[in-house]
Amino acid sequence: MEFVFAYITAGSREEARRIGRALVEERLAACANILDGMTSIYRWQGAIEEASETVLIAKTRAELFDRLALRVRELHGYEVPCVVELRVGRGNPAYLDWLRDETA
Repeated sequence: MEFVFAYITAGSREEARRIGRALVEERLAACANILDGMTSIYRWQGAIEEASETVLIAKTRAELFDRLALRVRELHGYEVPCVVELRVGRGNPAYLDWLRDETA
């Protein structure tokens, strides 16, 4: 079984919390970590922008990523939210068992 982390950015801590809670409640993720205080610099519609964002990392099984990404897009306020898959190579077997069980 393969596991992934979904790296997601949100416009606020509240938005990240709402999305993370929904993903865990719906068993699309076993855990969601929220990291405040990120500054993003990016190009949007031809202009360089800078904004404060919050990082959300959702831990799940690879087979659930497409459903998770769709749910994030439904809940997210951005027109084009960042939702990317980061593959997990190896990990604590007991932790990975827990991750599997909580997303079953």
